[in-house]
Amino acid sequence: MSSIPENLKYTAEHEWVLEGDPSTVGVTATAADALGDVVYLELPAVGDVLSAGTVVGEIESTKSVSELYSPVSGTVIAVNDAAVADPSVVNSDPYGEGWLLKVEVTGAGPLLTAAEYQALTAP
Repeated sequence: MSSIPENLKYTAEHEWVLEGDPSTVGVTATAADALGDVVYLELPAVGDVLSAGTVVGEIESTKSVSELYSPVSGTVIAVNDAAVADPSVVNSDPYGEGWLLKVEVTGAGPLLTAAEYQALTAP
């Protein structure tokens, strides 16, 4: 089982958010492992307004295509162009260089603590 960082909040759909101003959003190691080799990312554009819990993009792997849900509401202020150019970083460093979005947050959906996410994903 991958280590689940304590300083992040999580969604049941396997996204993480580092709360701050702005907040950083990505997908969990659990999701990256389940997807397999990530080969393509479709992310919202800078300036897009997101609503918590809604589909905001897609992650394509050699196995499948999965939807990306926003854990927060707010405006996208940055997209990780390096991850779009080399999506494999989502697999190799999902909680670091594999971040996806930075969002100026106006609200959040239901978020889980690391312990709650661990319980949700435990075998």
